[in-house]
Amino acid sequence: MLQFRIQPDSEIPSSAQLFNQIRFAIASRQYPPGYKLPSTRALAMQTGLHRNTISKVYRQLEEEGFVESLAGSGIYVRAQGHEGGSRLQSPILKQYPEAYKVVQQALDELLSQGCSLSQARELFLAEIDWRLRCSARVLVAVPAQDIGAGELMVYELEQELKIPVQLVVMHELAAIIDQTSSATVVTSRYFIGEVEVIAAPKAVRVIPLDIYDYAKEFNLLKNMPKDSCVGIVSLSSGIVRAAEVILHGFRGDQLLVMTSQPKDSYKLQAIVKRANLIISDQASYSAVQAAVQAAQEDIIRPPKLVRCENYIGTNSINLLKRELGLG
Repeated sequence: MLQFRIQPDSEIPSSAQLFNQIRFAIASRQYPPGYKLPSTRALAMQTGLHRNTISKVYRQLEEEGFVESLAGSGIYVRAQGHEGGSRLQSPILKQYPEAYKVVQQALDELLSQGCSLSQARELFLAEIDWRLRCSARVLVAVPAQDIGAGELMVYELEQELKIPVQLVVMHELAAIIDQTSSATVVTSRYFIGEVEVIAAPKAVRVIPLDIYDYAKEFNLLKNMPKDSCVGIVSLSSGIVRAAEVILHGFRGDQLLVMTSQPKDSYKLQAIVKRANLIISDQASYSAVQAAVQAAQEDIIRPPKLVRCENYIGTNSINLLKRELGLG
């Protein structure tokens, strides 16, 4: 589990540092649905922040749909999208009130024949998704300000699913959904609250994707000598911003952190010439290699290059394949 650390000298407000670290813990599944967040008192002791500041961060997390408050119990990570189990609120069930009884009867019959719940679920999904496959569309929805995260998800999903995946900016999602008879919307847990607001009223399936937890990379950074320079390169502007905040919390001022997107050649060249270690996502790795090659004559000791695993967690990829009837 993450140990939350606040860098008091950072220009980033303490509340924003804590918010980003908790959101990362949720998005990477280190805090899974149903996980109880630490009390404000416990978190105050760990971070040195005032309990009022922590309460403000928790309220912001709740307003953005990441957590929910249960009176007298605490703050819990909220189940999201297709995993939320909110079937009784589905507009389809309101339109066809007897539909759920039909599903129950069919499920009971399968169980009586010896099927497990998991096997019954796979049977239902295989049949339904087979019928939808020809017309189904997979949409990756992200906010316009972090289109790079969407490009990264599309890159990885097309590699894994072997089907076309469409990138949609959030403000266009409603119009796109209205134009299709069936679709599955996927997005990172970072953006799930905004996507659900748009997609849920239209009875469109939304599947949140867990992100890679970067445990290997954290172990590398933990053991780096003081005053080392670390470069972070990603298609996603959100990832590089979050990485900067989290690394400040993780190592304080012990490491110099430089960030860039692969298309920003000026920043990328600066990183290549200065960094001891460069961590990049898979989609950016070739650009980093090319920048190192181009700067060979100016580099005494080339940086160590680390290519991250998929931005999207393996379990999420496997779940999505099953949901789409692709595996």
